[in-house]
Amino acid sequence: MSRAGAIVRAVRAAWPPVLMLVVMVLAGELIIRACDVEEYLVPAPSAVLKALVDSRRELFGSMLTTASAAMMGMACATVLGILIAILLSTARLVQRAVYPYMVFFQTVPVVAIAPVLVIWFGPGLHSVTICALIVAIFPIIANTLTGLLSTDPALREMFHLYGASWWSTLWKLRLPSALPNIVTGMRIASGLSVIGAIVGEFVAGVLQGNAGLGVEVMIAKRIGRTDLVFAAILAASALGLVMFGAINLAGHLLLRRWHASERN
Repeated sequence: MSRAGAIVRAVRAAWPPVLMLVVMVLAGELIIRACDVEEYLVPAPSAVLKALVDSRRELFGSMLTTASAAMMGMACATVLGILIAILLSTARLVQRAVYPYMVFFQTVPVVAIAPVLVIWFGPGLHSVTICALIVAIFPIIANTLTGLLSTDPALREMFHLYGASWWSTLWKLRLPSALPNIVTGMRIASGLSVIGAIVGEFVAGVLQGNAGLGVEVMIAKRIGRTDLVFAAILAASALGLVMFGAINLAGHLLLRRWHASERN
């Protein structure tokens, strides 16, 4: 495909959400101004944009702090999640014994765990990273396990007939077959890791004074800057979109040559 064709396809794909964003922003501006809504309740989009521009340096630095915790948590969740899924896939008994506790652990609110993590690991980056890991790990475990258990039985039987070892079967058949599911789990976990990092910063970040986005939200709330709260939320959303886009691109590059989901 030529470069011009790629640009045309990108424009066609981008204009519907961009148009929707413009319409929503304009509608929100008009409604808030027409109804004379107090700024401390819901600031106008123009006020949020002004706060975003005026505080761009502070917000960008905070976004980098949150991004470092979210990416480290995401990386640890990916490695641990795949290893746990491999362990669970080794035997049905292991899966039945351990998997329910994985589900139970996922249902515990991370905001309730964060103070305990601060007691165990101290305030700061370590606790925030672990919060991101806790929130992000379950989708990777669940999707990877589904992929490992969905390997074609005929192919597994063929590997067995040829005398392939367990490790060879895992590395050459089961993990490649599960790769689309792993990528799906990572896509889900990418946004959740940002949420976990920000929730962790509400407790762990403030205690150490780290200027993450969670800290920015709390400080802006205390001083009554609702416009800055919304600006920090937009920065967090942008960070989540960037991480999702990076995982999406990596998944496309890995799967485009052989998996039907990425060929088009």
